[in-house]
Amino acid sequence: MISLNFDVARQTMIQSQIRTWYVHNERVIDLIARMPRQDYVPAASRNLAYVDMNIALGHGEVMMTPKSEARLVQELEIDPKDKILEIGTGSGYMTALLAALGRHVVSVEIRPEFTAEAAIKLAHHGVRNITLEVGDGARGWDRQQPYDVIFITGSLPILPEAFRDSLAPGGRMIAIVGQAPAMEVKRIRRLDAQVFNEDSLFETDLPPLRNAIEPARFVF
Repeated sequence: MISLNFDVARQTMIQSQIRTWYVHNERVIDLIARMPRQDYVPAASRNLAYVDMNIALGHGEVMMTPKSEARLVQELEIDPKDKILEIGTGSGYMTALLAALGRHVVSVEIRPEFTAEAAIKLAHHGVRNITLEVGDGARGWDRQQPYDVIFITGSLPILPEAFRDSLAPGGRMIAIVGQAPAMEVKRIRRLDAQVFNEDSLFETDLPPLRNAIEPARFVF
């Protein structure tokens, strides 16, 4: 396999994919410009690290497109003091982005092998302000709550109320809600103890989290 010039590929991705997809936050763009995404994708897909496509991780899981990752990180409006919950560690790339922007990331992954591989990659790049948990976060994760930011990396047919309950006042959450082929990316902001604001950002299609709650089906 011919090795690409990843620095050039990364800059091309930023100019042709990310900046053209409503990503204007220079803090986010600068971070992506120095983050070696190729070190987080599976070895067989290394040369595809900066291509506008979902990358398979195995077990039916994928990494989002680079432009989606960048857009959603921007929409979370992460502050350096934020405590962040990530549901779905996956490759560890998004974990690294979140950790670079916030104070601490708790990342939950149901597949132990994904956690083990991500831990090696994150340690190699000196990412230390993280706690990696192996567990089922599809219905919520109340350990160490409340969180200032929650990012759910897989889709959910229904968003469990437990996630809203885990948000601190002023906290932001990104969730991908619905069923294939059209799902909504939603940003939910907790205004106070009882009031939430919800925005629909765009449509996408991603595999659901394992053990996600399914909507009730009527049988006639």
